[in-house]
Amino acid sequence: MVPRLFKEIHWPMFFVILILTGIGIASIYSATFRMQENYAVKQLGWAGIAVFVFFVTVWVGYRPFFNMSYLLYGISIVLLILVLIMGEVRSGASRWIDVGPFALQPSELAKISTIIVLADLFAGRPIFFGQKRILLLASILVLIPCVLVLKQPDLGSALVFIPMFLAIIFLWGVRIRYLVIFFIGVIASMPFAWHFLKPYQQKRILVFLDPSIDPIGVSYTAIQSKIAVGSGQIWGKGWLQGTQTHLDFVPEHHTDFIFSVIGEEFGFLGCLLLVLLFALLITYAFQIMQNTTDLRARLLATGISVILFFQVAVNIGMTIGLAPITGIPLPLVSYGGSSLVMTFFGLGLLESIYKERSIF
Repeated sequence: MVPRLFKEIHWPMFFVILILTGIGIASIYSATFRMQENYAVKQLGWAGIAVFVFFVTVWVGYRPFFNMSYLLYGISIVLLILVLIMGEVRSGASRWIDVGPFALQPSELAKISTIIVLADLFAGRPIFFGQKRILLLASILVLIPCVLVLKQPDLGSALVFIPMFLAIIFLWGVRIRYLVIFFIGVIASMPFAWHFLKPYQQKRILVFLDPSIDPIGVSYTAIQSKIAVGSGQIWGKGWLQGTQTHLDFVPEHHTDFIFSVIGEEFGFLGCLLLVLLFALLITYAFQIMQNTTDLRARLLATGISVILFFQVAVNIGMTIGLAPITGIPLPLVSYGGSSLVMTFFGLGLLESIYKERSIF
């Protein structure tokens, strides 16, 4: 069974995953080696757990997870509620639940569990039967975790649910008029949604529109991040040689702004290599989606691929000033155990789709 499992792995994709994870660990070490806490060693430990989860997921296959889709979804919702009640507050946000020595971030599980439950819902219903009811139920299933994550507050993770939902219903074959109604509804709700954002979230959006608003206040992080990336120029300053990040000019440089470390130390060429690796990974993910005839698997692969693409695009975009600062980590690269393990879990589901592609 084990040798057969290894034969059926999409090894090019797995090696890209490992390379990105290795780049992340090296960058985390460079960003934090002057700190008392050894974040790189912690991330290496999480990487070991993540690889184990990856292979177990591939071995189990993706189909058993559909049988427990609503259970996984329910657990994630309960955890999201618990994090609001008893979660640890860091930097004004309650996003983690302490479980012994570990800090669990339920929003990461909620992303994957919502994809699984949506894929199961849409693939289990005929496309011509009760589309309105199915869309209404699916919208509620997405809205619940989205609102709970937004209450933490975590605008970035809440926004992830939107492109994932749109991609899944588009592939499913939703009528165009429903998509038009959805977009009109989103645009019409923007003035009301603005008032539900925290003041610092509103300021981040205003800073994105005009970075000169408060250069020593809210705009500080965005400005310093761009300075760090730009200072790397073509070749970079070299590993462990960064100044903007090592002197803490860029806050959260081992988590949300890890791309600043890479840009400063490895320059334009290092950033280009990282982007190309992510592009290759996402290309492999979409190829797996296209090569399966199982509708559940296609919807599942689509959701995972879109979430991966969205998080990469927004994280890099906010680092270089092309997107508002929303607190989205860079998958496989930013420090964070929950993010790393759940990303490997999602990629393991993709690998299992690849493994079982010949069954359908």
